[in-house]
Amino acid sequence: MSSQQSARAGREGDVLAVVSQSGPTVSFFDAADDRHLGALDVLAEPHELCFDPTQRLLWCTRAYHSGYYHANGGRCTELTVIDPDSRRIVEVVDLAPEHGPHGLALDTARGRLYVSVEGSDERPGGVVVVDTATRRPLGRIDTDAAGPHWFVAAPGAGIGAASNKEAPFVSLVDLERGTLTAKAEVPGSEGIAISPDGSLVYVAAPYGATAQGAGERPPNGVRVVDTATASVVDTLHTDSGVVPVHLTSTGLVLAGEMGSSLGVAASFGRPRPGRLTVFSADTRKELGRIEVGVLPLTITSSPDGRLAYVACVASSTVDIVDLETLERLARLDIPRLDEPGAHGLAYIPRAR
Repeated sequence: MSSQQSARAGREGDVLAVVSQSGPTVSFFDAADDRHLGALDVLAEPHELCFDPTQRLLWCTRAYHSGYYHANGGRCTELTVIDPDSRRIVEVVDLAPEHGPHGLALDTARGRLYVSVEGSDERPGGVVVVDTATRRPLGRIDTDAAGPHWFVAAPGAGIGAASNKEAPFVSLVDLERGTLTAKAEVPGSEGIAISPDGSLVYVAAPYGATAQGAGERPPNGVRVVDTATASVVDTLHTDSGVVPVHLTSTGLVLAGEMGSSLGVAASFGRPRPGRLTVFSADTRKELGRIEVGVLPLTITSSPDGRLAYVACVASSTVDIVDLETLERLARLDIPRLDEPGAHGLAYIPRAR
């Protein structure tokens, strides 16, 4: 069996879901052979995806009426709930007056979905807690920052963390009490991941929009935050600014580099490839790197940790990478109407 056949083995019936932000669609692909299975039209400007295996539903955030974080046509308030098997919309959940929903994290044991939302003049940004059975909000956790973007959770440890674009800290929260517990100092942050035991958070910093030139700007990379002390204990260094960060089930830290010193907004329309850089979570050493599409924005992996999926928003592509060989197995083209393109990702195992 070839390495490619080995990487694909056992994926029959599994599906990859991909957001096209300007599509606006969610596309579905066969995870075994990359066949396009169809696309679902959704509300304008879909962003991130999260699959709930208990309810067998796919959640999709809708952050803005148009555009993106720094250049948008107004904030939205909705979450779209999708049946990935029939590929139909089950419900649109309105979080108003909360707005700008983006990051998603799931606690299957408690049936909770955590949704990061942006702040307003009246109060800071935070995380809305949604009951996955009733699909209704249960409460809110303040993060004390205007723009919490991505959110991750280690439900077993009762710890969550929000990256904040402009605020100089990562917000650490107690999921049980629903409170902000600490602020870990970082120079503005993008993508974020958390260890299963909640002891470490991996966060892309500095914030990509400020990654222009050298000077006194902090070095690019992934900061490793000890949640017990709320302090940075190490940095996984990269050549250029990092936006998405992902931790696989096999203990690999995946960082999506922009491939240039340009900020996120400036990278649209500039066809310079990005890069997937792979680190060991145990040794914190770089294991390798591979070129991907333009402006990697979201990363996920297969449940077995063998395959990485890198959504690149400016080229509107998804690179599928074998993490054992660091070879690209395929590149999926995601339809779009305009900028931006490919965004959120979710791996959906077949129904058992």
